[in-house]
Amino acid sequence: MQDDVWRAALGEIEVSLSRGNFVTWFKNTDLLKAENGIVVIGVTNVFIKQHLEKKYSELIVTTLQKQGIKVDKVEYKMMSAVSSRNDNNSLQPSIDTSEATDSFSQSSRPNANPNNFKQSLNERYTFDNFVVGASNELAFAACQAVAQHPGKKYNPLYLYGGVGIGKTHLIQAVGNAIQTRNPDAKVLYIATEQFVREFVQALRGRTAATFANNYRSADVLIVDDVQFLAGKDKIQEEFFHTFNTLHQADKQIIMSSDKPPRDIGMLEDRLKSRFAGGMSIDMQAPDFETRCAIIQTKAEGHQTDLEQDVVEYLSSTIQTNVRELEGALNQLLAWCDVRGLIPTVAIATSLLQVNKSRPKHLSAKQIIERTARHFQIPIEDIVGPKRDKDIVVPRQVAMYILHEELRLSYPKIARELGRKDHTTAMHSVRKIARESQVDASIRSAITEIKEYLYA
Repeated sequence: MQDDVWRAALGEIEVSLSRGNFVTWFKNTDLLKAENGIVVIGVTNVFIKQHLEKKYSELIVTTLQKQGIKVDKVEYKMMSAVSSRNDNNSLQPSIDTSEATDSFSQSSRPNANPNNFKQSLNERYTFDNFVVGASNELAFAACQAVAQHPGKKYNPLYLYGGVGIGKTHLIQAVGNAIQTRNPDAKVLYIATEQFVREFVQALRGRTAATFANNYRSADVLIVDDVQFLAGKDKIQEEFFHTFNTLHQADKQIIMSSDKPPRDIGMLEDRLKSRFAGGMSIDMQAPDFETRCAIIQTKAEGHQTDLEQDVVEYLSSTIQTNVRELEGALNQLLAWCDVRGLIPTVAIATSLLQVNKSRPKHLSAKQIIERTARHFQIPIEDIVGPKRDKDIVVPRQVAMYILHEELRLSYPKIARELGRKDHTTAMHSVRKIARESQVDASIRSAITEIKEYLYA
């Protein structure tokens, strides 16, 4: 009954707001209680709570009253995005994030000093400050489950995806959570490049046995960017034996990469098989509402309340990389703080236009060629007259990237793609901008094309 009422209320609220405002502030909310005039609404973070209280309480009360709900008081209760979705029959109900006892026996190493076991874990990376959205909720839930049941849930856990989308944050959050729950657990985090350097040094110093024992005695081994094992035969063999030792002892292994195991070239088949033998999760670039939430979270950390139009501008402008998004926000806040100004869209636009980085050699021809190659169609088709759907969509994506990356005018974009009317380019750019917010396949295509262009 409550679900039906809230769905109806959300439907009415949606038509009264812009899409950006609706998805940012209302999409992940739930009606938890409506009794005796007390209404309790579930929200996923404190920023949504504060914004709803400040700006939308009257709208919520009015809308619920239209649904026949008596409302004397509205309260907001924090809940995780993952748990709220699971409670509502989400697609990932099997992930158990319930509380559990520590998986490691503290008596096994009574004299252990946890400071000796932490290797490069960044304590700032926690579950609490990770913003969850549709693009990463499965990875987040799996990481929480692993933190509560190390060695028993999803072993190995393998996260993959593009740069700057939060893989390192999540895998280190697991290590920090385990270390907090059990200070005696031996949690090792290392980037693959560092693992390679240490292995080479061990061979030169004839300390290979010490090197192996260090990693094979871990309770939790977290390895970042395992794609860098490719082409290094001796190191792959060492890692293979380390992996086997830990896995057979039910010790937790967590890895990240920029691609799934099967796509890592020059990686031994036996490693590919083991990497894929647990839980492999594809992390996508954050969607529009997640980017908005990230900006709000980061701004709150700076004790700043950004206007919604600024949040939406940043979220629309920087779509593929959370690090770049955070960097743009930090630059905007620092620039305004020094001058005693309130951040505005005009200021943000000026800063991002001046500092937008792109290769000097990047040309329209390169963008068109790379787009055609990505979609596996001839260049002649993408710039030709054909209007088949499998050609029109790549053509529209190329127009969108030309507009976003080179800031070409619509008439210039139309000419580059062999069109006579600039309104075709205008329609295409707007269409892809709109659909990229809701269609993961389009977002992924744009991300991959850009990553190749800027590689």
